[in-house]
Amino acid sequence: MTDRLKDLSDAGVSIWLDDLSRNRLDSGNLADLIEKDSVVGVTTNPTIFAAALAHGDAYTEQIAALGEVPVATAIKHLCATDVRAACELFAAVYAGTQGFDGRVSIEVEPGLAHDTDATVAQAAELHALVGRDNVLIKIPATPEGLPAITATIASGISVNVTLIFSVERYRAVMDAYLAGLERAAAAGRDLSAIHSVASFFISRVDTEVDRRLEAAGHPELAGKAAIANAEVALGAYAEVFGSDRFAALAARGANVQRPLWASTGTKNPAYPDTLYVGGLVARGVVNTMPEKTLQAFADHGEVGPRVEGRSAPGQAVLDAVAAAGVDLDEVYAVLEDEGVDKFVASWDELVASVEAAQAKLR
Repeated sequence: MTDRLKDLSDAGVSIWLDDLSRNRLDSGNLADLIEKDSVVGVTTNPTIFAAALAHGDAYTEQIAALGEVPVATAIKHLCATDVRAACELFAAVYAGTQGFDGRVSIEVEPGLAHDTDATVAQAAELHALVGRDNVLIKIPATPEGLPAITATIASGISVNVTLIFSVERYRAVMDAYLAGLERAAAAGRDLSAIHSVASFFISRVDTEVDRRLEAAGHPELAGKAAIANAEVALGAYAEVFGSDRFAALAARGANVQRPLWASTGTKNPAYPDTLYVGGLVARGVVNTMPEKTLQAFADHGEVGPRVEGRSAPGQAVLDAVAAAGVDLDEVYAVLEDEGVDKFVASWDELVASVEAAQAKLR
């Protein structure tokens, strides 16, 4: 482990990799990252798998073995195979951290983002298909996704809630998790076996807010909203999981739903490439990074001041942004819609790649 990544890990941040591919698994690259770079989990999404399937022939043999199955079925099996293999690599981490780390995520089909019942059904299907206890099923935090999260948690399946942009929606996500735990407890389930992370998106907030600040003539506030938003979110997390409601569940073995900083690769080249890693240090959080960001932090990242207890200063920044003419509720709605649309587009790319591979094998 490099000294800089060790410092980040020692500060309480779980380092997860936001990428997975058959080549990364077969080459031993992921195993090396686990051994040498303190990587203790992996997140995936349709964009990641679309990129993996579009390059090389690592999936050709399995596509051939699957035969003439519907393309959606083939995609689920291809992705689940990678996720299962990664879960096995993380088995020791999973055991050593009592299930908090050593996790690998697989996402429900993005076209189901506004269909509660179909999301619940596919979450159960993917959980069974991967067949490993350390898998997390990714469900988007859309209004229709919230009851799906509750139902999936209630069934005993661990969940990575994704596409969270606003603190208001984050509170709804935490409520959905607690409601799921309460239903699981009523059904007599072992709450200690249920885990969840809440993926709060970072860099995309600055991208959208900065564009609007520039148009409003307030560039001096650029690059501040995303971290401020996360600081307020962390305050909400402390409040909810310090509540009597959660204490009653914790007494029955329930785990906290950890905040996960997602979209932490810096999109604006004017900003430091480790801004959303060193600037978001708190004990008990997860930071999932693309490998480029991970290696940048290993090379020159610095652990910044801790962000616990900074909800009030963070809110002050958001208030200043709003006073400058930026409608933050509109920003969050735009980002959620764009997030779903981007994953749907990536799913379409996945479909095209697998269909092309199937056609070549006929």
